Amino acid sequence: MGNPRHSAPLERLRAIILRRWWTTSGLLWLTVAPLSLWNLRPELAQLRQYFTWSAVRLGLAYNRPAAIGLGLCVGLTVALLVAESRYILWGMTKDERRRLEQLCDRITAQGPSHPLWRQLFRD
Repeated sequence: MGNPRHSAPLERLRAIILRRWWTTSGLLWLTVAPLSLWNLRPELAQLRQYFTWSAVRLGLAYNRPAAIGLGLCVGLTVALLVAESRYILWGMTKDERRRLEQLCDRITAQGPSHPLWRQLFRD
């Protein structure tokens, strides 16, 4: 199952990385999503009167930047939810464990000058 000495630091490192991804997702929802919705104002006004799925599709098809912005926000959030659900159900994959061990080894090799050193080895 891996080296037991890496077990606690790997869990901490995974939590740190996950927290940073959730922060990024939150920042996207606070910045990109409102701008995208602002660009969709005319389409949203039309949808309030006559809601059809084809109107939603056409509104996003002819307003690419807004569609990309909303797709980025939704896509990252769904990817994080799926990854976290997979981890809760089945644990860490071998590839994920190997990648985290390599990152942990690099942080250990650099020592206290690494920005994640204090968070990772706070014991």
